[in-house]
Amino acid sequence: MNITVSPATAVKGSISLPGDKSISHRYGMLGAIAEGITTIHNYSTGADCQSTLACMQALGAKIERQDGKVIIHGGALREPGEMLDAGNSGSTIRMLSGILAAQAFTSRIGGDESLSRRPMGRVMKPLALMGAAIEGCGGSDPQGAQFPPLTIHGRPLKGIDYTLPVASAQVKSCVLFAGLFAKGETVVREPVRTRDHTEIALKEFGADIEVLGNVIRLAEGAKLRGRELVVPGDLSSATFFLVAALLMPDADLVIERVGMNPTRSALLDFLVGIGADIQILGVQQTGGELIGSLRVRASKIKGGAMEGAMTAALIDEIPGLAVLGAASEQGLTVRDAGELRVKETDRIATIETNMKRMGVTIQTSADGFFIPGRQKFHAAECDSAGDHRIAMAFAVAALAADGPSTITNAGAAGVSFPEFFSTLQEIAH
Repeated sequence: MNITVSPATAVKGSISLPGDKSISHRYGMLGAIAEGITTIHNYSTGADCQSTLACMQALGAKIERQDGKVIIHGGALREPGEMLDAGNSGSTIRMLSGILAAQAFTSRIGGDESLSRRPMGRVMKPLALMGAAIEGCGGSDPQGAQFPPLTIHGRPLKGIDYTLPVASAQVKSCVLFAGLFAKGETVVREPVRTRDHTEIALKEFGADIEVLGNVIRLAEGAKLRGRELVVPGDLSSATFFLVAALLMPDADLVIERVGMNPTRSALLDFLVGIGADIQILGVQQTGGELIGSLRVRASKIKGGAMEGAMTAALIDEIPGLAVLGAASEQGLTVRDAGELRVKETDRIATIETNMKRMGVTIQTSADGFFIPGRQKFHAAECDSAGDHRIAMAFAVAALAADGPSTITNAGAAGVSFPEFFSTLQEIAH
């Protein structure tokens, strides 16, 4: 699907966003293994999170959809009749592998062509230390990396004390999910703090979990119980609308009921730090997560740099921030972002390709890039390469271009935000 985006000079109005992807994945998985009924309001409409529900259904959970709610009848999982399909979702395959590793059956889990190129060694290693037996496909990778589909022979696991070699909320979650079934305590140590939706969700479902700084301890023998939960609006999706407003000479946009989790607030801290006029309104708590509304107005953006912990915290938001960087006063420097090379696409490469198509100068490195500021976007044909965040980032860039631009493979946005283009059209004038 190709979509043409016309230039705009104003971004105004009030919008609501689909439920947070990260939280929806976790609620869907935990609801399926918890005893009783879990009711989830505002579950993500994105294809990735639907893949999680489809996998849990294939594993025996009864799932109903009523009036915008997802209702999960949880309990013991059963052996699936065929290979589990994670679609394009790295979150699904990586986190669910932790649960599957402890089941009393063998399962296979794979996904689409893009997912089949994403390395799985980062979850296979800690799970093997816990006693899991997992086989991947070696492919032609000279480093011996393992790729989907995975064959997971469920067996009894033991808790481990594991230090993550690279900050990753997905790997942390995989180990903690396996720890729910393990004998003994499971400890995960993070090099830098990553989003803590898993820790919050586990506590909400009844697990005995303790967080001290960057160390998470999960006690043996968790008894999870079904809950009624509300998923906040997705802050990562909000990135694209915040950037759209900040690119415009005339902007006043309210984004309703967005997740305000402190481990995700690095986005707002970064934007305000480089000059964005953003107000947070009406903060409240639900299910251990903070929710609030954002008001963003036209601003003069200085630009800046990110590295280390800041890069880890903003890894999913970097495609959108790259677009803002090109229009800022000083540009944007990104370091320590090698993780971008193994996302749905090599995002450093796809950002570079599309920036150049739009006439924007960019210098890339193995783990980041520099985009000089005060650049103009020129109308172009941009290719998402099947990556939802690239599709959305360059649709936003197109609003600031000198003529209509086409986003090819624009349907990729549906992975996280099926309503993205219609929502963008509502507020761009």
